[in-house]
Amino acid sequence: MSKSPRYLLVSVPTSISLANSPDEAFTALRSTIKTDHGTVFPFNIPEFKIGSLDTLVQQADDLAKLETGCEGVVGKVGDSLKTILEGDEEKITQQMMVNDKPAEAYLKSFHWNRVKYRADKPLGELIETLQKEITSIDNDVRNKYNQYNQLKTSLTALERKQTGNLSNKSLTSIVDQSLMIEDSEYLETHLVAVPKQLTREFIKTYETIAPMIVPRSAQIVDADNEFTLYAVTTFKKHSQEFVHKCRERKWTPRDFTYKAGGKEEEQKEVEKVGKEERKVWGEALRLGRTAWGEAVMAWVHVLALRVFVETVLRYGLPLQFVCGLVQTTPKLVKKARASLDVAYSYLGGNAFGRDKKGRVTKDDSSTSADMQAAGHMGDGGGYSAYVCYEFEIQ
Repeated sequence: MSKSPRYLLVSVPTSISLANSPDEAFTALRSTIKTDHGTVFPFNIPEFKIGSLDTLVQQADDLAKLETGCEGVVGKVGDSLKTILEGDEEKITQQMMVNDKPAEAYLKSFHWNRVKYRADKPLGELIETLQKEITSIDNDVRNKYNQYNQLKTSLTALERKQTGNLSNKSLTSIVDQSLMIEDSEYLETHLVAVPKQLTREFIKTYETIAPMIVPRSAQIVDADNEFTLYAVTTFKKHSQEFVHKCRERKWTPRDFTYKAGGKEEEQKEVEKVGKEERKVWGEALRLGRTAWGEAVMAWVHVLALRVFVETVLRYGLPLQFVCGLVQTTPKLVKKARASLDVAYSYLGGNAFGRDKKGRVTKDDSSTSADMQAAGHMGDGGGYSAYVCYEFEIQ
């Protein structure tokens, strides 16, 4: 079960109060949710420039898609942080901040960022700005984390070469130049890693598995718990056959060319890639922290726009509404919504009614279908009589 709070962004007209007062309307909204089901905080949304009805309907659809995209980016950035911090919950929590405070605190004290998203601009421009921002965040984080993952993979491969067994580890620090036949027109040295349980068979048969193998040329180069490494001399024209026959017998031929200074060069490469990996790890962590906070901010601003547009479409003009943030839990969110349904079902007109026991019922299925077709079903696929969006920041 998720430990994160569940939130509802709820908008109702000020007409729910007798005096049509915003303060009284918010007090009424707050009292609708029982204290053991959730807590209601004010969520102030400025007024924006409104276009035509057709434009608003299209913008409602655009915002629904954009909100899904924002939620996805927040999730992906969060997953990247969890990966780079290796699932350390304490460190992850420290990094997941919005304006240097937890997301919960940011939501409770939300104010529209008028510097970044000027409220005097048309809604279409604000939506476009937010779309570009969330796309940029997604691209930046993906590119940086891909860079980090590539370096991590390269470093792991280099380290594995130094710490594996004789069938796969680097032989640079193991094989002496004197063991290798170099610059011969006819002969060459092969290195073969033989499993410990097959060494007796190898000694008995290696001279006969292919033509023109130098007799008694096998020398032990090194051994570990799993393999013994042998050097064997063959004539070049039968080298491929010898290598093929080794593989058939589950002996591992090692491709190796001696290089002066190779050991030092290999160690320098490990150190170089390790240093770069640590550097990019820090960059990815800093970017992830910043990007997660910015993505959450963009998401919440998109939610605010969704509430505003839906409020205009649902309640009409002149705009007289209050918006509240309900903080609850995944277990209690249904009870919180049920309280809201009971209190504000009348706002839905014929879409809602009550049975003989006073329970809310939906009388007109065609209304629900029409709202769904217009993209105004709210979250969860069910039409509510009031504007309500449910979300969770994980």
